[in-house]
Amino acid sequence: MQLPIDDRILELLSETGIILSPAVIAINIDKSRDEVNRRLSKLVDKGMVERVKRGYYRITPDGEAYLQGESESS
Repeated sequence: MQLPIDDRILELLSETGIILSPAVIAINIDKSRDEVNRRLSKLVDKGMVERVKRGYYRITPDGEAYLQGESESS
């Protein structure tokens, strides 16, 4: 089951099209950095987000497909 915060993280990464840190994501979606970090780990496990290097993330094609309604989250 996908959580609303997961959708917000994916939407932000998709809209900006750039690599972001958990702190920047947290500020932009009005959540704590710790909560964003936990959810990013789950999204990486699902293949929707990739860790570019320590502390920096971007959306994957699978994450984009999910936002477009082309795939189901598991």
